[in-house]
Amino acid sequence: MTFASDQNGSQHPLSPNAQRMLALRDTVFAVWEARVRERITQASQVQHPILIDTLPVFYDNIAQSISPDYPRASAVDGTTVAAEHGGERARVTAYDHAALIGEYQAFRWAIFHVLLRDGVVLDHRETEAIHASIDSGIQEAVQAFSLVHSGFRERFAAALTHDMRGPLTATMTALELILLGNDIERIKLVAAKALTNVQRMGGMVDELLNTMAFHSGEQIQLDVRSVDICEVVKEVQADALAAHGPRVRVEARPLVGHWDRLALKRATENLVGNAVKYGAPGTPVTIRIDEVHGRLLLSVHNDGPAIPPDEQECIFQMYRRAEAARHGARQGWGIGLPYVRAVAESHGGSVGLDSSDERGTTFVIDIPMDARIVQDAPTLESGLS
Repeated sequence: MTFASDQNGSQHPLSPNAQRMLALRDTVFAVWEARVRERITQASQVQHPILIDTLPVFYDNIAQSISPDYPRASAVDGTTVAAEHGGERARVTAYDHAALIGEYQAFRWAIFHVLLRDGVVLDHRETEAIHASIDSGIQEAVQAFSLVHSGFRERFAAALTHDMRGPLTATMTALELILLGNDIERIKLVAAKALTNVQRMGGMVDELLNTMAFHSGEQIQLDVRSVDICEVVKEVQADALAAHGPRVRVEARPLVGHWDRLALKRATENLVGNAVKYGAPGTPVTIRIDEVHGRLLLSVHNDGPAIPPDEQECIFQMYRRAEAARHGARQGWGIGLPYVRAVAESHGGSVGLDSSDERGTTFVIDIPMDARIVQDAPTLESGLS
């Protein structure tokens, strides 16, 4: 099994050495974790799921990159996984720049140490691919880390007006009909529709307020309880059936953790809605859940045109999206993806993106299985005070 960020199954073969790397994944991480805890002071008390972070995804991307026939030039090709790692280190740990770079250096050492010890002979191209992936990973992680720690505040403009216009118009029409009507049964029916639209707008406002608060340095207030995430994604699939037909597929098994059920459901719904809207028409949208090293990987994959690299961060920032729309760029990302990021980060994790024309587009919510362990983690605002 691979945890690589594209999650496109076995459409492209992996080389023998890449398969050996995957088989040795747990060994590499055991060696790496011991070295990091010994040599990096800030890592000594970090709990295992937080320390591992997004690195299993990054590691499997490296394995793909050393396969000549796989369409991935390096572990950061078309994906935000390294940047998300740097962002998480800034938000959830006491790391500084030196600690972040040091753990990547330890990661490089652990990979080559374990491969050599187990008799995996790498050629020059494979060796260079691993070095290039880690070097690029360090650069992207440090950039994201610096962005958070500099107190960067993205000006945040609400793009909710367009999305709320539909339910608001429907509510106003329903109220006008109620004022003009005398049929009690019909009035009740129309009032029920109006209430449904008001509740829909209320949910949009909640998402907006949560996202704005998060971008101000606050965490979303989570109601963390025991949740079977398989039940949640099955509900999302059932809800999507009426709107989108049988396009949404689920690859999941019962998997219980501690999260905010409603927040994760809304986040998954937003990812599915985007996948349906921007994916190739008629192609499946796949929701998949996995557990690795005490972390949940909840991915939503669609086929179709890639998200351009220069837009991969902008789609998570509402202000940039709204400004681009005013200049005639492609519209439609709305509040959904900033909210997904806020939910993932408030759970002590992140949402990663992997996108290319060949691999399709995958969003991955990567969070600890037990969000209770990070509920007291400092936010950006408190960390800078």
